[in-house]
Amino acid sequence: MKYIIPFLIVISFNSFSQNKPSDPLAHTYSIVARDAETGEMAVAVQSHWFSVGTAVSWGEAGVGVVATQSFTNKSFGPRGLAMMKSGLSPQQAMDSLINNDEGEAFRQVAILNSEGQVASHTGAKCIDEAGHINGDNFSVQANMMLNKSVVPAMENAWKSNKDLRLAERMVEVLKAAQAEGGDIRGKQSAALLIVKGEASEEPWNDKVLDLRVDDHENPISELDRLVKVFRAYEHMNQGDLYVEKGAMQEAMNEYNAAMEMFPRNLEMQYWTAITLANDGKMDRAVKMLQKIYQEDANWRELTKRLPKVGLLEVEEKDLIRLTH
Repeated sequence: MKYIIPFLIVISFNSFSQNKPSDPLAHTYSIVARDAETGEMAVAVQSHWFSVGTAVSWGEAGVGVVATQSFTNKSFGPRGLAMMKSGLSPQQAMDSLINNDEGEAFRQVAILNSEGQVASHTGAKCIDEAGHINGDNFSVQANMMLNKSVVPAMENAWKSNKDLRLAERMVEVLKAAQAEGGDIRGKQSAALLIVKGEASEEPWNDKVLDLRVDDHENPISELDRLVKVFRAYEHMNQGDLYVEKGAMQEAMNEYNAAMEMFPRNLEMQYWTAITLANDGKMDRAVKMLQKIYQEDANWRELTKRLPKVGLLEVEEKDLIRLTH
């Protein structure tokens, strides 16, 4: 399907050559990167385009990540990954993709493998300001930017935030690009994809994070918020694992950490209260649950249903206290 947005119609007819691709547009800035300590690999991207994450960012654990943008050839994602999986380097994969593409002058692509090697391409007909910078474990690239300082600002943000975890570090790179003016058209969508450095026997667990903000007036701020929510739920998940092991104090520590991050989240409060009840700390559980019920009575009904499936194991008299 061919997507043309109004402001590009004149450009399309007057400036582009006859071999202009009919692929979707995703003029944007992005980063592909690898955490040297964990081996995790990531793509982060922002564009004034709807649902940019569905077109630009691709990744596979143990293989690498790809960002394909400008006039986006989506096939570069899965094909680039397949080539690297077969043993080709990022540059070899890039050469194969670009050399067999009539629209290479309109493409912007970055490829990174599980060893941190990168290859980048900015076609001669990518709209100014356009360019890329790459190094060990990263590549930053952008096209249709407000000014030429965007890409260097992204590089600096990547290098100056080594103390951050990968997700947060990637978001800082997007923030830096936007602070320099970003996409000349403005903001609309953003995405962050992270995969593990090594593939496991459980591929359904090999994707660390996949966040997409498809349409938002401040997509990077929203992406930043979602990363924080993700971290809070990491604590919740770890707390659940401790509950399974009967390590209630450790579980409470994790739940409390989550609630400190999002004190208004009823879900986090609720399961903390249920854990307290299962651990015999009935007074504290009752107090927490009463506050939750005042905000949403449906949680009371949920509490009544938990004993049937073994998630709340208390005596009848205590269940009455918990649900009154």
